[in-house]
Amino acid sequence: MLTRRLMLATGLAALAMPAMAEEPPIFATNRLAIQGYDPVAYFNQGKPVEGSEAHQLMWMGATWRFSSAANREAFERNPQRFAPQYGGYCAYAASQGYVAATDPSAFTVHEGKLYLNYSRRVRGIWEQDIPGHISSADANWPKPLKN
Repeated sequence: MLTRRLMLATGLAALAMPAMAEEPPIFATNRLAIQGYDPVAYFNQGKPVEGSEAHQLMWMGATWRFSSAANREAFERNPQRFAPQYGGYCAYAASQGYVAATDPSAFTVHEGKLYLNYSRRVRGIWEQDIPGHISSADANWPKPLKN
């Protein structure tokens, strides 16, 4: 578990509060998964790329946007391959047993999977032990959605 000092230093103190109600399975801001960024672009361009309203679809209760029809079609064929782990919630938070929002620019592609974090600072903590944090998050998930 995070120490109080680490939580304050990383800006996560407010996020450590348990959710008051069940969270949706996909983190979405204004119903947009990944704040409208293209999940496929993380894999084929190696960076966050804004999606377009012209190339969007509904999946798991959220709207997903893509930068091209080809990326949308790739996602449609295999959404599990491209969707961020832990429903797009902060992967580090999931490893600690809670949910937190994410910043599309705070990402890691590790062993063919997309992980998002609350901020670039939190991504730095995540990167110190990616396999360990994944193991913890996998063991916790999806329990944090129900806090």
